[in-house]
Amino acid sequence: MHRGHQERLAPLVAEALAASGADLAAVGRIGVTTGPGSFTGLRVGLAFAKGLAIARGVPCVGVSALEALAASVEGEEVLAAIDARREQVYLQLFRAGAPSGGPEAVAVADAASWIEGRGAGRGLTVVGSGAPMVADLAARTIELAAPDPIAVARLAMRAPEPAAMPSPLYLRAPDARLPA
Repeated sequence: MHRGHQERLAPLVAEALAASGADLAAVGRIGVTTGPGSFTGLRVGLAFAKGLAIARGVPCVGVSALEALAASVEGEEVLAAIDARREQVYLQLFRAGAPSGGPEAVAVADAASWIEGRGAGRGLTVVGSGAPMVADLAARTIELAAPDPIAVARLAMRAPEPAAMPSPLYLRAPDARLPA
C-alpha cells in the first residue's frame, strides 16, 4: 500500500485471524518485517506490531523484509530485491536460504556489478518489487509486492526470543527534510 496503512492494518489482521479460524488469544508471538522498505510503512507496521505484542504480553520478533522475500520462493540462489525508488534497489543475496552478505542499497545501474561481485550464478532467482528492475540479470524473476506472510511467520517462529523490540532497518536517508 502506498497510503492508508494505519487505517487498514487492524481490520486486515482481524480478517486474517477470522479466515484462519483463530482469534487473538491464540497468538503467542508477533512477527513483523523490519525493512528495508518505505519509511512510513515500516514505522506504521512496527508500531502496530509492538503495540499488539505489549497488549497481549507476547514477544515481538523482527524479520528482515529481504530475508522474508527470499524465504517466499524456492531456489538455491535467491536475490531479494526491493524497489527503493530514486533508481535504487535494496538487494541481498541468499544461498540455500542463508544470507550471503548483508543488505545494501544499490543504484540500478550498478546492480549487475554488485551481483557479479558476489559470484551469483546463472540460475539466479530474483524476487520482490525490484525484480523487474534487474530482470535481465536473472534466470527467473518473481515480482512480489511483499513477502509471503507464511514466510514471515515461519522466520519469526524460528528466531530466538528477542531481547528487545525490533527496530526499523533503513539503508538510506529519508527523502523528507525539515524546513529551513
